[in-house]
Amino acid sequence: MKFEDKVVYQIYPKSFKDSNGDGVGDLRGVIEKIEYLKYLGVHYIWLTPFFVSPQNDNGYDVADYYNIDPIYGTMEDFEELSKKARENGIGIMLDMVFNHTSTEHTWFKRALQGEKKYQDYYFFIKGKEKPTNWESKFGGSCWEYVEELDANYLHLFDKTQADLNWENEEVRNEIYKIVKFWQEKGVSGFRFDVINLISKPEKFENDYIDDGRRFYTDGYKIHDYLKELNKETFGNNDSIITVGEMSSTTIENCIKYSGVKENELSMVFNFHHLKVDYKNKDKWELQEFDFQELKDIFNSWQVGMQKGEAWSALFWCNHDQPRVVSRFGNDKKYWEKSAKMLATVVHMLRGTPYIYQGEEIGMTNAHFNSIDKYRDIESLNYFEILKNRGKSSEEAIKIIMERSRDNGRTPMQWNDEKNAGFTEGTPWIEVIRNYKDINVKKQIKDKNSILNYYKKLIELRKKYKVISLGKMEPLDEKNENLYIFKRKYEKEEIIVIANFYDKKVKLNLEIFESEKFEKIFGNSEKNNYLKKNMEIDAYDAYIFYKKI
Repeated sequence: MKFEDKVVYQIYPKSFKDSNGDGVGDLRGVIEKIEYLKYLGVHYIWLTPFFVSPQNDNGYDVADYYNIDPIYGTMEDFEELSKKARENGIGIMLDMVFNHTSTEHTWFKRALQGEKKYQDYYFFIKGKEKPTNWESKFGGSCWEYVEELDANYLHLFDKTQADLNWENEEVRNEIYKIVKFWQEKGVSGFRFDVINLISKPEKFENDYIDDGRRFYTDGYKIHDYLKELNKETFGNNDSIITVGEMSSTTIENCIKYSGVKENELSMVFNFHHLKVDYKNKDKWELQEFDFQELKDIFNSWQVGMQKGEAWSALFWCNHDQPRVVSRFGNDKKYWEKSAKMLATVVHMLRGTPYIYQGEEIGMTNAHFNSIDKYRDIESLNYFEILKNRGKSSEEAIKIIMERSRDNGRTPMQWNDEKNAGFTEGTPWIEVIRNYKDINVKKQIKDKNSILNYYKKLIELRKKYKVISLGKMEPLDEKNENLYIFKRKYEKEEIIVIANFYDKKVKLNLEIFESEKFEKIFGNSEKNNYLKKNMEIDAYDAYIFYKKI
């Protein structure tokens, strides 16, 4: 199955649509909105975990991979959703968390009860002393002591998320059974959470350079594990697409993960472009985003993956990231225009675009100015960590406002009515105050809205093979304001120009003097043809096309 001309829409069910008034989004809420997703034109919906879970990490702490958490509905609800989506030409992609389980999972509970078989499902090391100095991704040590076994267990994330031991063949076979179960339910895609962290080192040792990630990221058996996962489950089914979330990875590894001849995954996410506003590469230190670094990262990955015949998942936003229009755009003076510009870039690069719920209407960061309004465990932990580092409460909350994962988790803004149409009850997290101005109902009627701009970008991908299949070539790479690149496929070419700043600039590339490119889409009424000395206004975005 070819997936190059497809677009994936990510749904965070908890915040998408509540159907029963309990304040939490659910599967029936997704069913209600299938017609909307069909209108937008997406081909797959990726659902973040809705499995049974204590919800310490909003479902990424799975206690039962085979059943639906009652807060989201029932298996019958899922089957109805799958059927209705399929009838509307939309596939279901599930989010599988196989680096770790919840400590409420029966495997972990039986391990604590003394069953050796299940102790070998995890990493237990005898003694009270921490086996290494590695840090958890959520702050603090990644080792937690349990008296029942007089041992520490490994948790790269929260202490309630115990890492699985993929070295154990029984663990791998359990995972393959889970994937097959959902394949039989008609699932047509899988997103594998932090999958490049599953291969742990043979020996655990202290890290005196970093936080420990170099010992387990893209580990020494990772490609063996993914090839086996492919072979034992989805590899013989061309109708299934797969994507791996890759933490702190490399182009070289991602070529292996998603290369056409490697038999691992269809495509990969990487996050390097979303760290260009981290001061000294620390997520919890703020700085203006480095535009040149952003372009350099995009260009190196685009060209590198292209040379390796590998495929990227393209995105700005997800459930773990702040809203892009508040981050790399301008959510005040140029809210609409900058949102469209950012959409143009990510949809015209080489790869499969992912839209995160609300991105298509330009939803902004939450701007919650009190820690009491936050729900994310990482944010709550780091608020205290930042204060322990010497930050005042005011400084700490300013950082949380910019970085919190809750920025992407506020309720979807459907209309200008109570709770933005998300719920009749009390939402599990506050709705952003700007919902009366930013909502689906308002934008679906406006042909010039951000929503309908996204719809048009999806249509263009289907219409022009140069967008879905073309090679990417960066242009004018050192331009201080503009991101410019070319895509070429057979007898078609496009040139994409995007201004990331609130300033007017002149294009000055000799290459444009002799080439006849006509605008096919953009967020400006100016410049119907590409030419040298063309003026590019603040946050302009253009797609110029020609047949060779």
